[in-house]
Amino acid sequence: MTGVIINLIGFITFFIIAVFLSKGKGAFLIAGFNTMSASEKDEYDKTALAKFMGKMMYGISFSLLLWAFSDIFNNQGLFIVGLILFIGIILFAIVYSNTGNRFKR
Repeated sequence: MTGVIINLIGFITFFIIAVFLSKGKGAFLIAGFNTMSASEKDEYDKTALAKFMGKMMYGISFSLLLWAFSDIFNNQGLFIVGLILFIGIILFAIVYSNTGNRFKR
């Protein structure tokens, strides 16, 4: 039961952050972006970057929800699907955001 509670708290937290980022705000929450100098930050489209990361956070929060359901229904398959989704979203986000200068102005 503890796993369910932890996963639901994680889901709620990530979902709230996803809503905040998907509105184009909260670029300061993105790791690496908040450590850049002001001149480096000006080179990026903060709104587009925040919206993209918000979409990724929706996916991550959904995978956490699947993990909670796997504990509730005692179904290992849901955990595996959530884990594959989690890893896939993170790998996609890393590759997509770091190639092609998609978020540069």
